[in-house]
Amino acid sequence: MSAIIFPGQGSQYSMMALDFNDNFVEARNVFEEIEDITKIDIRKIISENQQDKLNQTQFTQILIFASSMAIYQTLIKQIGIEIINPEIVLGHSLGEYSALVANNTLSIVEASKLIKIRGDLMQSAIEPNTSGMAAVIGKNAEFVDEVIKKNNLDIEIANDNSPMQIVISGLIKNIDAAENIFISSGVKRYVKLNVSAAFHSKYMNNAQSKLIYEIDKANFKSPDIPIISNYNAEMNSDLKMVVDSLKKQMSSKVKWTESINKLERMNITKIIEIGPGKILSGLILRISKKFDIISIDKIADLEKLK
Repeated sequence: MSAIIFPGQGSQYSMMALDFNDNFVEARNVFEEIEDITKIDIRKIISENQQDKLNQTQFTQILIFASSMAIYQTLIKQIGIEIINPEIVLGHSLGEYSALVANNTLSIVEASKLIKIRGDLMQSAIEPNTSGMAAVIGKNAEFVDEVIKKNNLDIEIANDNSPMQIVISGLIKNIDAAENIFISSGVKRYVKLNVSAAFHSKYMNNAQSKLIYEIDKANFKSPDIPIISNYNAEMNSDLKMVVDSLKKQMSSKVKWTESINKLERMNITKIIEIGPGKILSGLILRISKKFDIISIDKIADLEKLK
């Protein structure tokens, strides 16, 4: 039994998926379609990265989505989805939109429109340079939550990535103030992240409300196969539940550890990461050793599925 997963923000890198674009018409068609919809020269940004647009949220999200979809469409046309025969899909934050395309809940067109708006809203959600995120390395979510409560820290867990990596969000002054507290509490490392705002926290509430308005206008279809949603780490195949979870995602914790534990309880044995980088594969290995994990990032990786 297999699952397909898709990466989120942080997986981007220069030249990602352009080998697929150069060699497969399916990939070129995806890039062209999304460029037409968004009016963003996606492949130019990926190849040239002028003004560091690759790492600016309003561009990063659509670039990662386009790259993931270029790889995915090539895979299903060249290899065939029946070879993978996934039982379930999921994605990390932004990657949930890719997963919703993979199970035919959203079209590439509909997802592209939402992701373009999502990236713009998240970039402008709060005054620049006032909020941010940090990775707490070496402790699990329960430990981090206990430190937050014990010290009355005005920060939130944004991503429960693995039992050894938790990402927190908050105002920069509070992120800075928390560093010594976490270090003295025994964490291995405390790494401030290069992000534009405090994602997956209360500081996204206003942006989330605006995105909900756009989600309500989008055309969703009932999923072909279930998805595990970031918001509740539950397997959803009911369309209303899928959409409701998506609406709550931007300001809520990404329950990645719980999601992977859910796959284990479902007796999923193979996980295929589709998209730029191998970040999720690395995180999963820190959660469970029970999966055969394949990462499809380069053309040569397609051979792993044959």
